[in-house]
Amino acid sequence: MATVADQLIDVLVQSGVRRIYGVVGDSLNPVVDAVRRTGGSARGGIDWVHVRNEEAGAFAAAAEAQLTGRLAVCAGSCGPGNLHLLQGVYDAHRSGAPVLAIASHIPSTQIGTGFFQETHPQHLFAECSHYCEMVSSPEQMPRVARIAVQNAVGRRGAAVLVLPGDVSHEPAAHATGESASLGSPPAVVPAEADIARLADRIDRAEKVMIMAGAGCRDAHDDVLALAAAIGAPVGHSLRGKEFVQYDNPFDVGMSGLLGYGACYEAMHEADLVLLLGTDFPYDNFLPQRNTVQVDIDPARMGRRSVLEFGVQGDVGATIRAVLPRLREREDRSFLHAMLRKHERGLQRVVDAYTTEVSRHVPLHPEYVADVLDEEAAEDAVFTVDTGMCNVWAARYITPNGRRRILGSFVHGSMANALPHAIGAQAADPGRQVVAMCGDGGLAMLMGELLTLKTHALPVKAVVFNNSSLGMVKLEMLVDGLPEFGTDHDQVDFAGIARAAGLYSRRVEKPGEVREGVREILAHDGPAVLDVVTDPNALSIPPNITAAQVKGFALAASKTVLSGGVGKMLELAKSNLRNIPRP
Repeated sequence: MATVADQLIDVLVQSGVRRIYGVVGDSLNPVVDAVRRTGGSARGGIDWVHVRNEEAGAFAAAAEAQLTGRLAVCAGSCGPGNLHLLQGVYDAHRSGAPVLAIASHIPSTQIGTGFFQETHPQHLFAECSHYCEMVSSPEQMPRVARIAVQNAVGRRGAAVLVLPGDVSHEPAAHATGESASLGSPPAVVPAEADIARLADRIDRAEKVMIMAGAGCRDAHDDVLALAAAIGAPVGHSLRGKEFVQYDNPFDVGMSGLLGYGACYEAMHEADLVLLLGTDFPYDNFLPQRNTVQVDIDPARMGRRSVLEFGVQGDVGATIRAVLPRLREREDRSFLHAMLRKHERGLQRVVDAYTTEVSRHVPLHPEYVADVLDEEAAEDAVFTVDTGMCNVWAARYITPNGRRRILGSFVHGSMANALPHAIGAQAADPGRQVVAMCGDGGLAMLMGELLTLKTHALPVKAVVFNNSSLGMVKLEMLVDGLPEFGTDHDQVDFAGIARAAGLYSRRVEKPGEVREGVREILAHDGPAVLDVVTDPNALSIPPNITAAQVKGFALAASKTVLSGGVGKMLELAKSNLRNIPRP
């Protein structure tokens, strides 16, 4: 006879789920056994991906969901298992990844008694999910499971099913039946009045700037068509980089703490800033005036910047509706000025760091990222640790419309790169997946190297090993504080990986970098490249305040404030070729 756990797994199979990431244990065992009895994905069932920490399982599910656009699933046992799971579920939810978390619970008769490992999962997960409900009787299945799936897929975020172990083991009360889950989300076209208002505001502006985010994922050509029509420079957020920067003759870089180029200047010199599909969080980098926002989610309107008005709609659909209404304009002076500023700014910072960089010891991390960008596959997936690895990815990984760049860009959790890579590789085994790991992040969830070995996932982990928490050090320097607690002992991660049964190599000299990268990428299986880099190689934002300058002067007399941006300079130079000389 089918159990409640069987019904849950049947619903997941019907929803297209092919794997669950988690750690087996006590209250979760009936669910795991139901997975076992499906026979695995090769037989049309579900695979169990055994991770070493539930947090990593949730990160992996988040990456799979972002890469495929489909529902992904993670699971944790009661009490501590749920608490480990929580961190990764937060990341998935804030990234808009359709993830279902199965949070098993203590026996239903013990709830409220202070039982062993008792927590309150519904309270814990309420803040990081669109839907969080407990299954307290078999009669709720399979309907509650389908509601959870619909919330995750339809609302793009996390949903949580809290399932007591005894309930999951009980016989099903209803037939599971067949039911298809929600299809592709529709393109939302703004109201006619909003389109007319947007067209009128664009026409009245002489200098328009576009700030594009992850909401432009399917609107690359539309954004460029709008920029061409109105002569607008296009900047982007970190999450928007992979979707709008490639093949973009209007690119002026990125704003924010990790930014570069003329994006900040363009925003502040424009008399109209169009925020397109971005929830860019750093309001101090936004001009707080002359701003109109287009977003599919009305809850995001105006929460980062003062707006003249907001337009609810899909970015691509909105642009296609407004373009025919715009007046023709020939003036490109603002665009050309910003492109020149962008190129000059990049040239200046590149010159500052490139002097004999290929011979510098300790290694410049910029050089490592630059070589990695050149050697990686054209359709590679890069997963990026929070911290300085975000900087090197933002400035050196060149998007082309086929590559993907995944990270904890909204939640900002450490240690995400390796588990994100696990999910990306499991979802697409034949694709090259590169984890750009900071040594601090890798040390947090280093056990997931064993997950690579267990499941023969050919992830390539490149460790930027500077024995320091580089981003924290930078934050202290900006505040004028002496660095403290940021440095730690040198670790031989290649040796640790080798002991875990993985192929590995350690690189300490510049002349070995390219060979090491090629060797690791070519290896048929999981591999780790441990690169010893300069702990004093930090980034400087494109715009800093007088107080921040004072902080640097007080605390950073021997710190290399490198703003190198790799291929971004080449892109900027190419964009200047077709504009008149001043």
